[in-house]
Amino acid sequence: MNTSDRFLRFAAECEVMAKITHSQENKIVWKRMAQRWLHFAELMDQQYSNVHRRSSVKRRHATVHSLAH
Repeated sequence: MNTSDRFLRFAAECEVMAKITHSQENKIVWKRMAQRWLHFAELMDQQYSNVHRRSSVKRRHATVHSLAH
């Protein structure tokens, strides 16, 4: 399980806790925590995409450079 999936699981667990708690104050806290975990999962996905994209660009650049010489 990658980091993003783990964060999504944490968010889901927070959502469950928000549903089962009786305190309105605690519901708000659990929902905010779920939102933060979702945000972190999105950040990890973006970071992975950026790293993957950069390595693809480097490979293409290296290929183009070697073909030119």
